[in-house]
Amino acid sequence: MKTDGNQVKNNRLKQYEILKNIPLFSCLNDEEIRALAEIAVERTFSKNTILINEGDTSDALYVVCKGKANAIGIDPNGKQIVLNTFGSGDYFGEMSFIDGEPRCATVETKRLAHLLIIPRDKFNHIITSNPEISFKLMKGLLEKIRKATRQIEDLVFMDVYGRVARLLIQFSEPRDQKRITKEKLTHQEIADMVGASREMVSRILKELSVGDYITIKDRIITINRELPYSW
Repeated sequence: MKTDGNQVKNNRLKQYEILKNIPLFSCLNDEEIRALAEIAVERTFSKNTILINEGDTSDALYVVCKGKANAIGIDPNGKQIVLNTFGSGDYFGEMSFIDGEPRCATVETKRLAHLLIIPRDKFNHIITSNPEISFKLMKGLLEKIRKATRQIEDLVFMDVYGRVARLLIQFSEPRDQKRITKEKLTHQEIADMVGASREMVSRILKELSVGDYITIKDRIITINRELPYSW
């Protein structure tokens, strides 16, 4: 069955609207974004789908339009840890996209995710005409390396409470003299990100709640006052 021409046109227009709002592509003009929309493949993945396996070889860049995905690695003690979290407007896969080497982490969806997949060979033509996008890719890569380095330092030098406290600050934003997490976080998600057991994280959050340092409602955490230095 042939795809209806109007449907294809509408899909390209939708992808154009999505891509022009992605910070990575802000340096592209309308013509270049339309060219990018032409080569992008739109796909939807269900929750808990492995998008990339560590060690895979592939040549695509993934852009998150909607949903959430985590990059997963193994900490120095052999425990699974979340290295990075990707939401709307984020991208991943740029390391292998740039150097062609095997993937260095596994990426898994945490909820229904709508992605655009961009093949490297066709994207290279766009980069050639707009080198600024290469610098944006490298800048994003450096930011992720710094984040991973901080996580490793935390695992080595900070106790579990210290890692939880830092994560709550990192994932929250100021609001009415308090701080509120920007998204819902389960105890297991927090445990995965700090390299601890869910039971330990639950105990810390419960004690912080009892001390009125935090309030948890519908998995949104409100930090009512400055968290104690240690616990």
